[in-house]
Amino acid sequence: MPINVGKKAPNFTLADEDGQNHSLSDYKGQPVVLYFYPKDDTPGCTKQACGFRDDYSVYQDTGVTVLGVSPDSSKSHTKFINKNDLPFTLLADTDREVINLYKVWGLKKNFGREYEGVIRTTYLIDSDGTIATVLENVIAANHSQEILAALKDLE
Repeated sequence: MPINVGKKAPNFTLADEDGQNHSLSDYKGQPVVLYFYPKDDTPGCTKQACGFRDDYSVYQDTGVTVLGVSPDSSKSHTKFINKNDLPFTLLADTDREVINLYKVWGLKKNFGREYEGVIRTTYLIDSDGTIATVLENVIAANHSQEILAALKDLE
């Protein structure tokens, strides 16, 4: 179960694709889309990231920061960003510390096989650092549009 709407978003610090540290508290005063995804350069994760890329000007125009988090390394993120021309930050959670903190690690099923992994989940965090929306088990292809609709509800 993810963290509930209305709770303060837990602060964290993770390295980005360039090895630079980012803390959630760095973005206080602006809304943040914090999305957790399983793995760089897989079909679903690429669709999801490219959706954010394609809508990125809307996020910029409204002052919203987009942060992606996966258990991949900074080096993997760099390749993924370069291959897909992603304009936003990807954070490396190789120890799954933040993934566990945000409760997005769990049992998954794929083609009848059960395994543990990152459950595709997005938190929309308002400018006060409160969780405004939680979207679980999202459909990667139209996810950015779903987030943009949720952002309108925040206004």
